[in-house]
Amino acid sequence: MRPQTQFWAGLPLTRPLVMGILNVTPDSFSDGGQHFDAQAAIAAGQRLREAGADILDIGGESTRPGSAAVTVAEEIARVVPVIAALAEEGAVISVDTRNAATMASALDAGARIINDISGLAFDPAARALAAARGCPVVLMHMRGTPQTMDEFCAYDDVVADVARELALRRDEALAAGIAPEHICLDPGYGFAKTARQNIELMRGIPALLALGQPLLVGVSRKRFIGQMVGGVSPAERDAGSHAAGLYACAQGAHIIRVHDVAGASQGLRVWQELSKRENG
Repeated sequence: MRPQTQFWAGLPLTRPLVMGILNVTPDSFSDGGQHFDAQAAIAAGQRLREAGADILDIGGESTRPGSAAVTVAEEIARVVPVIAALAEEGAVISVDTRNAATMASALDAGARIINDISGLAFDPAARALAAARGCPVVLMHMRGTPQTMDEFCAYDDVVADVARELALRRDEALAAGIAPEHICLDPGYGFAKTARQNIELMRGIPALLALGQPLLVGVSRKRFIGQMVGGVSPAERDAGSHAAGLYACAQGAHIIRVHDVAGASQGLRVWQELSKRENG
């Protein structure tokens, strides 16, 4: 099913969009500490834009399995200076947070999108805030919290169960007053899913698209990518990540969330050019 809008966050969905990951954290699983200093993070964001990122996804709390939560005040202090500087340069920014106060501060600083791993379910104030601000949102599927999610990997049918639970988050957002054209869904690869379940969920993208919203796929450097190619470290998973991202786009995904923006953008350009020739 095609999404209910041909634009999302002011960006056209006529081609796959690239969301570049910018973690302003000391402990993210792949790049923790690399951009913890605000000036280093701003410079990294500029490089991601130059490399082809349509959206910069800026987060101040690691959500890797077993990660420790940070205070909202610390999260805001980490992300707001970076968001403000990059937004002033014209970047389209999503804030990766599950806390309503951080969402509000980020939007005030120039972010346009809320990207919440809890699907706006963690903070009771989040849905009302997103509705009042009229901003696009990414609702991700997850069970439990980053600290406990590995305990919640039991599914009868992972594709059907994730689709049903994402539909619930979507319907809760709609009931809170969030416009349907503002909602993007994310299956939450790596969050409360085993490697085998992640693979099944990748193959189930058409069923997730049937929910009628744009679909974001975030598989970059995830553990299941490493397991598929022999257990390589996160830094060595970009080639596999790009293959998975292109597979998702071929199935109809609208946005891919990646660490290596240059590689993803190059792969997409080649894939799109080849596809044009195939289609005459």
